[in-house]
Amino acid sequence: MFEKNLEIGYLLDFYGDILPERRRDIMDLYYNDDLSLSEIAEQMGITRQAVRDSIKKTETELFFYEEKLGLRRRFTEVESHAEAALGLCREGGDAIPSALVREVEALLHAVSIE
Repeated sequence: MFEKNLEIGYLLDFYGDILPERRRDIMDLYYNDDLSLSEIAEQMGITRQAVRDSIKKTETELFFYEEKLGLRRRFTEVESHAEAALGLCREGGDAIPSALVREVEALLHAVSIE
């Protein structure tokens, strides 16, 4: 059995909506619902090998999308910069306008994965 990759779960969050519905469903069952290949095959009415092939093909496609579009990478960069900006705002204490601190907090909340 092949090991599940956490990165694929993140890529599904970014690119899952552009996948064909059937392949998106298979990926969702495998990565989010943690079903086995056999359980997915039974539920989808296909062979275990077809499930595995679909997962591998979709993983390759997701990595291709990320390589070309870079949404996950850019999102992570924005989140990192927002965290750094908030840290600087908090270090500045009363010298930093509270409205700025609130805006940076709102930005960080908007881009946070958690």
